[in-house]
Amino acid sequence: MLFLGFSAGLPLLLILGTLSFWLREAGIDRSTIGYLTWVGLIYAFKWLWAPLVDRLPIPFFSRWLGRRRSWLLLAQALIIAGLLGMSTLDPKVSLNAIVWCALLVAFGSATQDIALDAFRIESADSQRQAALAATYQTGYRFALIWAGAGVLWLAARAQIDSAIYDPGAWQFAYRWMAASIGIGVLTTLLSKEPIRVVIPRARNAKAWLHQTLIEPFADFIQRYRWHAVAILGLIAIYRISDVVMGIMANPFYVDMGYTKDEVAAVSKVFGVIMTLVGAFIGGVFTMRFGVMRVLFLGAFLSSASNLLFAWLATRGHDLQGLIWVISADNLSSGIASAAFIAFLSSLTNVKYSATQYALFSSMMLLLPKWLAGFSGVFVDSFGYQAFFFGTAIIGAPVLILVWLVIHFKLVEFKRHDAQVE
Repeated sequence: MLFLGFSAGLPLLLILGTLSFWLREAGIDRSTIGYLTWVGLIYAFKWLWAPLVDRLPIPFFSRWLGRRRSWLLLAQALIIAGLLGMSTLDPKVSLNAIVWCALLVAFGSATQDIALDAFRIESADSQRQAALAATYQTGYRFALIWAGAGVLWLAARAQIDSAIYDPGAWQFAYRWMAASIGIGVLTTLLSKEPIRVVIPRARNAKAWLHQTLIEPFADFIQRYRWHAVAILGLIAIYRISDVVMGIMANPFYVDMGYTKDEVAAVSKVFGVIMTLVGAFIGGVFTMRFGVMRVLFLGAFLSSASNLLFAWLATRGHDLQGLIWVISADNLSSGIASAAFIAFLSSLTNVKYSATQYALFSSMMLLLPKWLAGFSGVFVDSFGYQAFFFGTAIIGAPVLILVWLVIHFKLVEFKRHDAQVE
């Protein structure tokens, strides 16, 4: 799980975070950078092909490796191909081609997430899921350091003149990122295929489609009935403050005059470490106070920490201020993430693990990613300070929904294991 978590975490920043730093340095305007984040909407629609990953074997490879590992390898191959394509291009002259490569990386990454979530859930009983999830998250966070600080550090080392934009430096860094996915490939090849959950074979094509596409979603609605509306609404907007704000973070660093090395050290290394600390605190608090209380705390802190960025926008190039703001923001994010993962995992039925978890994690991104596409336009019109204030305000409905779920006790936190005959 540590190495597979690394493989899962690596692509995300390379197409949604670090790429925006590269684009801004190449002179791409903020509005365009904002719109390009819609590449990330692929993650929000992965539930559409999750049933295929859940049920459909890949000819020859599934017989050799098993269903989960064969899909993992296919997804990793797509990620490598997309990153290698990006490593041959310069966004200043080939922006459209960069976007197509980023879309390929996003599709491969989303498919890897589907297969990996199912692999994790099926690899151990419910008592060990917390340990697997924690180890997975640790690997994921290490990947964020490498895909954030690592890329910036490699690009800075390869850059001939720090005062001049050098596409070759970025291309060199992205070739290293493509090679790094090899860790996931090797781990997949050496891992054991999980014991397959036995599901009755469908009698015909119509029955197969019902079993594959309808049952996973119907199961969730049947279990929660009208409560499902509030639960799905909470999932849909829980991370909205973080996601919308995060899109403009790297352009903000560039415009404030922070160097690659400064951002790498403070935001991408120290910040991720603080996220891990926050995740640990969130895990401890969740066991002590319950999932929903910590979910509320995480939502409040995530919104409030955006106000610190509004303050930082008035400071110009303030490295000390950046350290404090990044510390608070990432600590809040870690606490929120720990509670949110526990919340999502509690909602899944192991019989439909890949499809249901993909649905929940997709809904988490759909509205925030769509709204984030307009972030560059907003910054161009009103400035960074107003933007960060706005991202704090849009977190208020999250607190109301968490309170409703707590007040009406819409969710019972126990694992809904399927009884498969």
